[in-house]
Amino acid sequence: MTPEIETLRKRLTFVKASTADTKTQADVSQTVADVLQAVRGEGDAAVRRYSQAFDKVAPDAFEVTQAEREAAVAALDPQTRADTEFAIGNVRAFAKAQLKTILPLEIELAPGLHLGHRVIPVARVGAYVPGGRYPLLSAPIMTIVPAVVAGCAEIIACLPPTAADAMIAGCHLSGATRIFRVGGAQAIAAMAYGTETIPAVHKIVGPGNAYVNEAKRQVFGPVGIDQLAGPSEIYTLADETGNAEVIATDLLAQAEHDVHTRVGLITTHRPLAEAVVHEIERQLETLSTANVARVSWERQGEIAVCASEDDLVAYSDWIAAEHLQVHTRDPKALAARLTGYGSLFIGTKASVVYSDKCCGTNHTLPTMGAGRYTGGLWVGSYVKIATHQWLTDEGVAAVAPPASRQSASEGLEGHRRAAALRLEKPELFR
Repeated sequence: MTPEIETLRKRLTFVKASTADTKTQADVSQTVADVLQAVRGEGDAAVRRYSQAFDKVAPDAFEVTQAEREAAVAALDPQTRADTEFAIGNVRAFAKAQLKTILPLEIELAPGLHLGHRVIPVARVGAYVPGGRYPLLSAPIMTIVPAVVAGCAEIIACLPPTAADAMIAGCHLSGATRIFRVGGAQAIAAMAYGTETIPAVHKIVGPGNAYVNEAKRQVFGPVGIDQLAGPSEIYTLADETGNAEVIATDLLAQAEHDVHTRVGLITTHRPLAEAVVHEIERQLETLSTANVARVSWERQGEIAVCASEDDLVAYSDWIAAEHLQVHTRDPKALAARLTGYGSLFIGTKASVVYSDKCCGTNHTLPTMGAGRYTGGLWVGSYVKIATHQWLTDEGVAAVAPPASRQSASEGLEGHRRAAALRLEKPELFR
């Protein structure tokens, strides 16, 4: 925490402060390292062993066959399939619109000096689809559909062997090339290094638990990752126009995800802050998932009261919440001032739940303050912007002398010679 933020926090009043233990499990990193090493060395045998140990299931065959994929789709009830395809359609349409903004480039920066870039899809991506506490039917849509739109040639989906068949159907309908019943850190290891059955990919995307997250961190380098996404987060920014029932309902909707979910309200109106506390307690009495949501609220819940809108904006940008709702008199004006968040929900009608499920924006978003420097998963996560250059004699005449001089001043004689050669002996380059 920076001195500026410490000073800011001293100006805030906390009606409800987080009491979470921020210590991480000391054995997560070592457990994951052991899994990665074993899978890298033993392949499928290690994957099967860890599947049995962690998921209590070791499938005879990891890959879901075409017949099994089609059967899973056929088993969907008609409304679930229609809702799934509605979500796929929205995510696909938004991803296509985003892709249109990522354009190739070709410019002549100076006479004879031609520079540019191409937009190249990642050839083979791995989509981790979490099983989690609930069968999140939107999860495969968010990781697979943008890859299809981006033009990735192969999309490998891995999901826990205990995942419901509806999740397999979601992977199939979303466009996965191949689907494997492998979860946890062993799935990340298999996609990173490859096994006899599961191909190595070039980039791994998708959220997961602490072990999946740590595995993504440890394999990063030879294989790319989208981000390290932790437990879900939601904050709401509100002034005196905020509605306690609406805010409490939205906070609890995320709190039921996981006992580690972080939920909060930042407001300039203390009576609203107190009303939200009472409303959350009232709703928890009848919420069927209160066994999870209450723990999340009690450990990770935070309600801060700010003396000014400037402090509200500054504190919100530092929190950089994964999901950030704006419930103020002029939400669009306040939204324009905000820079730290994963995804922004402007006005009371824009619920996080809509984005979680089907409205079109991606629900795989930065957490733990990463919204200060990055956005969430999107179609651009599946392409590379690769530059190129080509020169004429006129371009060489402009670039070679300063490149030669700079190389000489750095003591790099080989660089100087390479820079000068095209100028001194143009006949070699006809």
